[in-house]
Amino acid sequence: MAAATTASQAIWLRRILADMGDEQTKPTIIYCDNKSAIAMAKNLVQHSQTKHIAIKNCPLLKLAPLEAVLFDIDGTLCDTDPLHYDAFREMLQEIGFNGGVPIDEDFFVKNIAGRHNEDIASILFPDDHERGVKFLDDKEAMFRRFSYRAFFLILNGNYRIVKEKIEPVKGLHKLTKWIEDRGLKRAAVTNAPRENAELMISLLGLSDFFQALILGSDCEHAKPFPDPYLKALEILNVSKEHTCVFEDSVSGIKAGVAAGLPTVGLTTRNPAELLMEAKPALLIKDYEDAKLWTVLDELDKTASVKTGAE
Repeated sequence: MAAATTASQAIWLRRILADMGDEQTKPTIIYCDNKSAIAMAKNLVQHSQTKHIAIKNCPLLKLAPLEAVLFDIDGTLCDTDPLHYDAFREMLQEIGFNGGVPIDEDFFVKNIAGRHNEDIASILFPDDHERGVKFLDDKEAMFRRFSYRAFFLILNGNYRIVKEKIEPVKGLHKLTKWIEDRGLKRAAVTNAPRENAELMISLLGLSDFFQALILGSDCEHAKPFPDPYLKALEILNVSKEHTCVFEDSVSGIKAGVAAGLPTVGLTTRNPAELLMEAKPALLIKDYEDAKLWTVLDELDKTASVKTGAE
């Protein structure tokens, strides 16, 4: 029965795309009720000339009028994971962690990426938490040195050297302009230390964009608990019914979802299948993804209709 259902879904989705004819800019609404249908829709769309894609019943569409947007920092605004990975890999090898064998990216993703430093310390040094905390403090200092070095290399025209190590997520400034143009409130919500968070925001030229910075360490519980996002709602004085989140890690997406906020997941570094386990409202490659802009266009239209009705 499952195979027959899947086959019928595939035929149905193909008919939707076929109905487009030569109208390459015609919006296509793909109705997806489960993971298999979503996967098929994604596969079909990738092989079509569709430029506008929407998913019916996407939780984001219920946010109109949108009031606020909350962003994680590392991996969401800027792909800093390579810098963090290099710092952890180098320092852990120096102290003989894992028998002196350098950690790989799989270990980094599973045990470090997106986690609060207190949690990382417990994972890496389960028998000596104090040592772990000290190690993480030293590691963050190394990360900042890496970041400054990358920034000055860019200033000196050596951008190609660090292109893979410090770069805004594609389309970021297009999205921030969209947010500013609509007067939406915005905050950065992160598990990173304040020094790191402020450095990244500054290097990206977003110091004047964000109206608040919420740290996991300022809350009773950091991500993946919802506390940081709930605090952001309180500080901005906005409703969760009209606020969305952008995140790139399982830990971050879980935090947003637990706070009752539709959360957009970015596949900056983590694989889509891993992020799906955290139940994001939408997965996008970057901020130029057509799916995102179709949803934002729909939000604009819905907000205009509601405003007119009032």
